[in-house]
Amino acid sequence: MKRPSLPTTVLACALAAGCQAVNTTSGGAVGVDRKQYMFSMLSTEQVNQMYAQSYHEAISQAASAGVLVKGTADARRVQTISQRLIAQAPVFRPDAAQWPWEVSLIDSQEMNANCGPGGKIMVYTGLIEQLKLTDDELAAVIGHEIAHALREHSREALSKAYGVELATQLGAALGVGQGGLQMANLGVEYLMTLPNSRGNENEADLIGLELSARAGYDPNAALTLWEKMARAANGAPPEFMSTHPSSSTRMSNLRETIPKVMPLYRQATSR
Repeated sequence: MKRPSLPTTVLACALAAGCQAVNTTSGGAVGVDRKQYMFSMLSTEQVNQMYAQSYHEAISQAASAGVLVKGTADARRVQTISQRLIAQAPVFRPDAAQWPWEVSLIDSQEMNANCGPGGKIMVYTGLIEQLKLTDDELAAVIGHEIAHALREHSREALSKAYGVELATQLGAALGVGQGGLQMANLGVEYLMTLPNSRGNENEADLIGLELSARAGYDPNAALTLWEKMARAANGAPPEFMSTHPSSSTRMSNLRETIPKVMPLYRQATSR
């Protein structure tokens, strides 16, 4: 058997050291059950606390700048939709019921939304206004972002970054040339980080779809949402070089999964 090159060996050891295989959520009706590798010294609580500090600083700055939106129709929409989705989060992980969830709307032309570790949601008015989102489409966006938090994708990414940094340090200590280190890091970025990131996006799509259905929002709105997003994102990079799936891949996965969650939607809307 051919012995692996030193950079490959270093990377393998670095990524294995201190890692634990976990599954942060139950699979749900959509069947997301991939094992995730997390560094044991980087706990959920630590990541949540770090993000909460950054989130509160951002909200404070927005308030000082007069762009933290409260009391408007869109602010109420974001709060109502978020709370309905949050109520379904324990289906995927029971401890989410105790998270200190927060929801904020920021007046910005940026077409974006996110939900950071520990349930810190931020939505930008540009997303709602420029795409003219319905409640169902807005639920698809927020559900997708909540799914990232439930799956701890940020912690997973930090664990990978820690592994790359550790590999670099070990490689330097063992005399690996700079060229070898660059190639090793490039290999990690394109062969591990980006494909897994696309996988994470798919997981967030699927879990978000189920959250929306359970909360009584039409799962089919995910299709119209991403159609709008695709039209707004002309000139996006090709799928291989992007952390997001191509629009056609995303739409295909959604269409395949919607029938799995439609019974949940019908059950939620028949109450």
